[in-house]
Amino acid sequence: MNLRNDAQLIIDAAIKAALPDSAVKKALEGHEFSGGKLLLIAIGKAAWSMAKTACDILNDRIDDGVVITKYDHAKGNLPHVRIYEAGHPVPDANSFSATEQAINLVQGLTSNDTVLFLISGGGSALFEKPLIPNEMLENLTKELLASGANIVEMNTIRKRLSAVKGGKFAKLCEPARVFSVVLSDIIGDPLDMIASGPAYPDNSTSKQAREILKRYGITVSKEIDELLSIEPIHKLNNVTTEITGSVTQLCEAAKGKCEELGYEPIVLTSSLSCEAREAGSFLASIAQQYNQTEKSLAFIVGGETVVHLKGNGLGGRNQELALASAVGIANLKDAAVFSIGSDGTDGPTDAAGGYVDNNTQKVLLTKGISIFHTLEQNNAYYALQACDGLIMTGPTGTNVNDLSVLLIKR
Repeated sequence: MNLRNDAQLIIDAAIKAALPDSAVKKALEGHEFSGGKLLLIAIGKAAWSMAKTACDILNDRIDDGVVITKYDHAKGNLPHVRIYEAGHPVPDANSFSATEQAINLVQGLTSNDTVLFLISGGGSALFEKPLIPNEMLENLTKELLASGANIVEMNTIRKRLSAVKGGKFAKLCEPARVFSVVLSDIIGDPLDMIASGPAYPDNSTSKQAREILKRYGITVSKEIDELLSIEPIHKLNNVTTEITGSVTQLCEAAKGKCEELGYEPIVLTSSLSCEAREAGSFLASIAQQYNQTEKSLAFIVGGETVVHLKGNGLGGRNQELALASAVGIANLKDAAVFSIGSDGTDGPTDAAGGYVDNNTQKVLLTKGISIFHTLEQNNAYYALQACDGLIMTGPTGTNVNDLSVLLIKR
């Protein structure tokens, strides 16, 4: 049984297809950026890769720039730009100081100047100038993460508490032109939500923001409540946006590799949005349904699940999804489930996700590890580590949601 090897080959192919190089090249094709200064600002977990491609293409045309990415995601110096690494998923002092550098860079521009703005997922935390005390923002972000709020809900709140989100950064660039290239990490590609829309008008309402807080039982200070009441920017005249890359591309690449490896692939959805454990249980139920199949099958899912934190363990949504499926596929014939974050990181861990197969539960039981209790403590990392089920890719340079696959090999 070479299920683990197959899983790694599928992961490698999917991530390679989702790298932003070709997407940025396509966006910049035929764009002259004539006259005035050309400044480069890149934010997000794929910021370094996007910026490198832009630097390779534009070479000495770039006058100055700032790249802000997650810790350990920068892979070397780039010409004409300064590179900063900062906190994610919770912004930190480096997020704030790097953002200040970007703001300073776009001051005093003219209508002849252009800001090439490269945006990828993770920008909400990495690109931030809060309108509330740092500690207050950090606590609220942690509460939202722990509540199980999805990325759209979180960004609806966060962009109202920021000096750069919700179109505000593009406003700071006026009268310069902003050419924005966006690598989408949110289902449906909502431009006002990706990285909290720093160069796109805010389409949300104060009522929606307050309903989210109410839904998750989060109480906020008077200071935050007052900011939620301020009318957002609804129109920007200096921005051109190209959106590229998506979870659909990730799933299609996985499908192609599965076919090459002899599986009959089925893309179930590229819009998964539910509890991580539920998704794992669902994939396991499919494995049970097709346990008697005479041909190799691959069921592919893309999207982004959520986790409601109950315990104090270590893990991430992809690790939880994989581990939750291990019970349902135990003792089936040659079945495996793996799930990864396309950026190479899953939650506050160094793993991209997790892998389990029909032997995982048995291995863990021999080590005295209960999958049920592990999931209750949100401690999937250590359970998967104990059975060699952690998937480690390192930072990939892209960020287009998550990929989960059920493999049945015959």
